[in-house]
Amino acid sequence: MNFTSTSDRRDFLKYTGAAAATLLSANSWADALIKKGDFKVGYSSITWGGKDEQAISELAGLGFKGIQLRANTFGPYRNKVSELKDALIKNNLTLAMFSSGNVETDPAKFESTVDTHVAHASFVKALGGNALQLTNSLRPKDRLPTTEELKKLAEVMNEIGKQTADLGVQAVYHNHMNQLGETPEEVDVIVQAMDPRYIKLLLDIAHYKQGGGEPQDAVIKYKSILHSLHLKDTKPAETKNGYKFVELGQGRVDVPAVFASLNKIKFKGWAVVELDGVPDPEKSPLICAEINKKYITEVLKYPL
Repeated sequence: MNFTSTSDRRDFLKYTGAAAATLLSANSWADALIKKGDFKVGYSSITWGGKDEQAISELAGLGFKGIQLRANTFGPYRNKVSELKDALIKNNLTLAMFSSGNVETDPAKFESTVDTHVAHASFVKALGGNALQLTNSLRPKDRLPTTEELKKLAEVMNEIGKQTADLGVQAVYHNHMNQLGETPEEVDVIVQAMDPRYIKLLLDIAHYKQGGGEPQDAVIKYKSILHSLHLKDTKPAETKNGYKFVELGQGRVDVPAVFASLNKIKFKGWAVVELDGVPDPEKSPLICAEINKKYITEVLKYPL
């Protein structure tokens, strides 16, 4: 691994050392429960804030074999797909997931919403990928979403998934704080209304925990429709929302239990580390990725 300065190296040693000291206590339990399963671990480029070429290079350098890219790559690369695909191939990275953006439930925006995500699916296929992540618009500010609103989201996603399936791309729903599907109860309404032929679940373990659920239980509950996961942690913080997303093992999510549940159901898909942003200003995306890798490979003893 290459560091651009002595300061970078010192910061890396500081944070990975602190993480290891905090997390080693989980080793005995992890040793008993975590063994090599059939699922694959990837990493999302979101932490790099649009610097996707840097993300591709640095994640490959850490040994990750799968990457999640976002819709921000669609504009610059839609007419030069081979350039981005060649970068992935050169770095031995599979496109594990593509973030396609929000699904609008406004009937007036139905056709444009479906068309946007189908266009993204064509882009994904051209890049050699086969999965498309869907999120949705912000939840109502002054009330809880209605059952009808939650089911409407599923209805639109079902149509998107039906059309992307024709391209060989699986559409997946991502549960999310501050959106429809924030709480476990809301997620359940949406999942029950999803057509499993066309739309499956991407379970974000930190969003699910922050929304009041236990992700290790959700893995078991939704095993028949579970396509993929986002791996990150969450802890209380003095922020607008009262929490922040952090590296694995740094917060309240029982990550070893999630891995144990994945092995229990013989999960075979992608589990993608997705840290929305650098949680502390003195860190870098690379340092965060190293901390996450260290937790996965040394604490949970799960190989990349």
